[in-house]
Amino acid sequence: MVVCGDDGLAHRLAAELRGVYREQVTLVVPPSGRRVRQPVVGRARAASAALRDMVNAAVNRTGNSDATGGTGGTGGTGGTGRELEATEPTEDVLADAGVERATALALVYDDDETNIRAALTARRLNPRLQLVLRLYNRRLGQHIEELLDQSAALASGGGPGSGSGSTTVLSDADTAAPALAATALVGTSKVVETDGLLLRAVERNPPRPGEVADPGLCTLALLSATSNDPAGADGSEDSGENGPQLLPDAAAVEAATGRGTVALEQVSYSGPPLPAGRAGVPAFGELFSRRLRWSLAGLAACVVALAVALMVVTGDHPLHATYVTLLDLFSINEPAHNADIGRQILQLLSGFVGLLLLPVLLAAVLEALGTFRSASTLRKPPRGLGGHVVLLGLGKIGTRVLTRLREMDIPVVCVEADPEARGMATARRLRVPVVLGDVTQEGVLEAAKIHRAHSLLALTSVDTTNLEAVLYARSVRSRLRVVLRLYDDDFATAVYRTLRAAHPRALTRSRSVTHLAAPSFAGAMMGRQILGAIPVERRVLLFAAVEVAGHPQLEGKTVGEAFRAGAWRVLALEVSDGERAAGADSPSEGARESRLVWELPGTYVLRGSDRVVLAATRRGLAELLGRRARRGVDV
Repeated sequence: MVVCGDDGLAHRLAAELRGVYREQVTLVVPPSGRRVRQPVVGRARAASAALRDMVNAAVNRTGNSDATGGTGGTGGTGGTGRELEATEPTEDVLADAGVERATALALVYDDDETNIRAALTARRLNPRLQLVLRLYNRRLGQHIEELLDQSAALASGGGPGSGSGSTTVLSDADTAAPALAATALVGTSKVVETDGLLLRAVERNPPRPGEVADPGLCTLALLSATSNDPAGADGSEDSGENGPQLLPDAAAVEAATGRGTVALEQVSYSGPPLPAGRAGVPAFGELFSRRLRWSLAGLAACVVALAVALMVVTGDHPLHATYVTLLDLFSINEPAHNADIGRQILQLLSGFVGLLLLPVLLAAVLEALGTFRSASTLRKPPRGLGGHVVLLGLGKIGTRVLTRLREMDIPVVCVEADPEARGMATARRLRVPVVLGDVTQEGVLEAAKIHRAHSLLALTSVDTTNLEAVLYARSVRSRLRVVLRLYDDDFATAVYRTLRAAHPRALTRSRSVTHLAAPSFAGAMMGRQILGAIPVERRVLLFAAVEVAGHPQLEGKTVGEAFRAGAWRVLALEVSDGERAAGADSPSEGARESRLVWELPGTYVLRGSDRVVLAATRRGLAELLGRRARRGVDV
């Protein structure tokens, strides 16, 4: 395996392949002086004491606040491999890394152009290579994936199934954004969506004493949180039996009274995304204020009433009466001094209404122009705003999280120090209020209405900035729900333990983007279709589509026998249109549409020709799909 990158994801991915899958890995990174971040794996534990002292001092400065947090680890640094230093992944560098003999190559540079250039070169050097690319631009990624697959098929002299290498395009931002958005909101679901497949896992609060957690379609995990300990062991390095339990068996679920759960609640196919509206053009209802809309409606009602009255007095046709009323309204009709008294009174009333209409029309024009002008500028948090989410940082991750929150109709206020940040255009398009300023400066969080906010998402790329923002926000509002992005595992552990000890009843969570993304990238390098990952506290649960053939743990066994608690669980069976699983109760119409059969009976025997969707832990998937564990089987 060859991994090329310039930030923490490359090191995390290499550690995942070595420690979990036991693969030989060649890591290509920039020279030490040009690295964006230091390696996150294998960092000296001696730094934890200094970091813990820093957190203690910060907590003492902020006073009586309550917060906890944690992040996921990497799972060790076992396995073999070497490390090369190169400024760019040129053809010579890729050849020196052994791409021509490698099974898979991951290009996880922070720049899309660098990854694409290197992927084109690698595909030419080795058409059978399994390519995994990190691209932020999703539409471009689809085209690049098709192009590289077609190039591999032509170079191999056959079709897509002729043994040519495949290409997988992933985005760490897309992988982490749903989890970060869901963590900030109580009761929201964690969603995995790939190729139209929608998996929704709902985190449920601990049931009352004596109650059993509702498993939904199936229970994916038992959380460490309990009724007496709502924070649980989230983030603890040595959680042991008190930590989350992934893929529990029926006995464990039945005995788990008082523990929170993550349940698979709904499974369906999602249709194509709706076309986005034109950017920068506000909706018609936003052109005019509510007061102005009521004024226009009142004037329109007056015109209708005058037209009806004129029709009654003169006996005119309704259209002619309306026409004459409008002429009187705009003072362009002849005076009705020779008409009867009723007609004269109506003309005077129409002229008076016309005088009222002119300033209203002028106000409408000015307000509409102001609305269009402000569509390209940043909005300020409106007065009286409350119950919103304060999003700190509009980089790649923050932009994806912002989009996700707005899709759920969650009110958001963003805080960003760089006016040219990546997500500023998205914030303008979505009409989201933005506060420009350094969060470490006094008054910035107050401008974002942090004292009335529901949650704080600190998602900048600087750990200390995120920590400082969280501590200050806690001093303003102690019960604020906080999601803290911490890159360094040792730092996250020190933060969690100190804040947990100081404020055990707080509900703060910390997450690592590279920790959420690395399992998906590693699974894709193993040549399997990884649908996505769902974080369960500091651990990760993967969803994958697997061919049963070649897996002795699955082939020839029933669904019940194939289930291994804490490792993997078969969730669904993919079938052809009109086909159904033998032993299943009935092939529902939904199964025909989605070509997936859910809630398989435990007696159904998995055949070699079957393709299943399963949930697995990192080590469980490594054991099931690992090349070294399956001798003689070409992965």
